[in-house]
Amino acid sequence: MHEKELLPHLFRTEYRKIISVLVRHFGFEQFALAEDIASDTFLIAAETWGIKGLPENPVAWLYTVAKNKARDLVKRNAIFEHKIRAAIISDEKSDAETDIDLSEENIKDSQLQMMFAIADPILSTESQVALILRILCGFGIEEIADAFLSNKETIHKRLTRAKEKIRSAKIKIILPSPGEINQRIDAVLTSLYLLFNEGYYSSSRDSVLRKDFCLEAMRLTLLLIENGKTNKPQAEALFALMCFHASRFDARVDDNGEIIRYDEQNVALWNEELILKGHYYLNKASRGKVLSSYHIEAGIGYWHTIKDDSSKKWENILQLYNQLLIIGYSPVTALNRTYALSKVKGKPAAIEEAEKLGLTNNHLYHVLLGYFYTGNDNKKARSHLETGLRLAKTERERSLIRKDLKKVWEYGSMGV
Repeated sequence: MHEKELLPHLFRTEYRKIISVLVRHFGFEQFALAEDIASDTFLIAAETWGIKGLPENPVAWLYTVAKNKARDLVKRNAIFEHKIRAAIISDEKSDAETDIDLSEENIKDSQLQMMFAIADPILSTESQVALILRILCGFGIEEIADAFLSNKETIHKRLTRAKEKIRSAKIKIILPSPGEINQRIDAVLTSLYLLFNEGYYSSSRDSVLRKDFCLEAMRLTLLLIENGKTNKPQAEALFALMCFHASRFDARVDDNGEIIRYDEQNVALWNEELILKGHYYLNKASRGKVLSSYHIEAGIGYWHTIKDDSSKKWENILQLYNQLLIIGYSPVTALNRTYALSKVKGKPAAIEEAEKLGLTNNHLYHVLLGYFYTGNDNKKARSHLETGLRLAKTERERSLIRKDLKKVWEYGSMGV
């Protein structure tokens, strides 16, 4: 990785790890302090590395600075000593035991416990998910707002209130009881699902694929699976879904960073190892009686890794979309279903179903209708694509829509 890209990359991957360990160590009451320590650590890195160059082990360097800053605060800050230190060493622990443990194992434990602590019922589900996305997944305010179809001001207020509630309630950062884990697992999985989705199809950045987000979502989901208390079938199903999608990373973007749609991908670039891993975890997820949306979406993901473009493949995908809509209706899911419907029953049937949705403010709605109308009614195809072009948020999306418009004009010039 290029030197200029390293620090921003490490900020995305290590900042939230440091925060998790510090908050677990000092408690939610000192969340702002944890943020200060982590932020100062990266500020020092930017200044020092710019002058002296990269250290031999940048991650270890960051952890050492963070530990030293935390230790210095414990020793030198009289207010901190008065308010916090007594609680930390109330059982007469030595100063040495206040050392910050940034070992890989403690980072994993801290992040796992933090996820479930934040998912405490004292917060609304929306606040739980927003806070997990912010603290543990590194989402910006705008990205959270996009995930909730909300605005930045609303999300900022929601996060502020949620942090204050957690501080006031003095929630302990520990793994809750098995019953509480079952109550909280949905909020945790929703957060990881949104993290992966933002990486797979960024709604707010001019980037087709943000692999770091996807890989972080997979890493955090594995934390759930690897712990006996949190290893639930729906977590395994979610990981299987991530594996199936990740298997097509290399085929999804061309050399210029442009999107390659599914039906134009080079199947030789699909990662067979990840496909097999997806199979393994989807089979494991079939234990018990739980059938979550992640199970069904993983099934859809599985069929998308079948290279043969057969009627059987698309009929299975269509039936799975039908099941998914029965479990929980979503306009976006209904829109995605219409593509499978077009493969099974043809574009006219898909147009009829898509237009019932009326998602006129969604650029993907217009892009899909543009695709369905191309070759059937090119005037309507152009109209929808031009609307999609106006609604698209990123230049990457607009570039792809311009290519679609070019195809429509080519169809028209051939008299199709």
